[in-house]
Amino acid sequence: MEKLPKVVAVVGTNASGKSALGVELAKRYHAEIISADSRQVFRGLDLGSGKITPEEMQGVAHHLIDVREPNEFFSMADFQRMAYRCIEDIRARGRLPMIVGGTGLYVDAVLDGYLLSDREPDLAYRAELEKRTTPELYDMLVGLRPDVEVERNNRNRVMRMIERIHDGDDAVPGKQARYESLRLGVSWPRDVLEKRILERLDRRVEQGMIEEVQRLMDAGATTEFLLGLGLEYRFITQHLTGVIPDREEMLQKLAIAIRQFAKRQMTWFRRNPDIVWLDMAGDPFAQACEAIDAFLQAD
Repeated sequence: MEKLPKVVAVVGTNASGKSALGVELAKRYHAEIISADSRQVFRGLDLGSGKITPEEMQGVAHHLIDVREPNEFFSMADFQRMAYRCIEDIRARGRLPMIVGGTGLYVDAVLDGYLLSDREPDLAYRAELEKRTTPELYDMLVGLRPDVEVERNNRNRVMRMIERIHDGDDAVPGKQARYESLRLGVSWPRDVLEKRILERLDRRVEQGMIEEVQRLMDAGATTEFLLGLGLEYRFITQHLTGVIPDREEMLQKLAIAIRQFAKRQMTWFRRNPDIVWLDMAGDPFAQACEAIDAFLQAD
């Protein structure tokens, strides 16, 4: 049987430190990083998405960051298609592909090899969908699939499902992995993670996260687009549009929502028994290097 090319992934929750660890590992193993984050693909969504800065990259090449404009549609299939291309380009340069991020569905789509439609997206159909409001899209989806289970206000998710139905790709996807993968998990005890989440939230507010959302709105990002991004963008948009007038109340609700989201992220990742979990209170870099060395040396 032909050996599959090898890919390393570093996954974890918000505020877990996976981006910094990924950079250190990439420097050690001559790797290039593919960001697996459903919001960092959009330009201008920097502080709110926790996007790594050029300084923090330390010269390590990062891919699939800033590849879409606000208001544009971006799906799991788009990510998978672009990630496959990035991986092959990275390998062609003799580098190790490394996926780093917290959007578990994106990571699994690539590493598990979800069998999605291989046809290019119907951009004309997508443009028609973009003209519709979120309630209109939801009604359209229910008309196509009366038993559908999806949050009616999640515009991106609703659009993805309609597009997949249109492409004849709405069944539960099969899997055919293109790569042999090692997945490293970054985690903390719940109380430590909550403290990190709150500290990071305070820091990003000080750095201008609320002003960032206002700039996006001023530049034409729609309320529906921002609300559909969830978390920071949803709550700050609600604050700026007067739905949650009080700033402190908004930040309190946001902190709770981020903690709840981190819990859901962990639930997703914990379902995978193959993830090698790193002890962040110990020496996660050394642990990761030991696991990567064994993975790369194995036949």
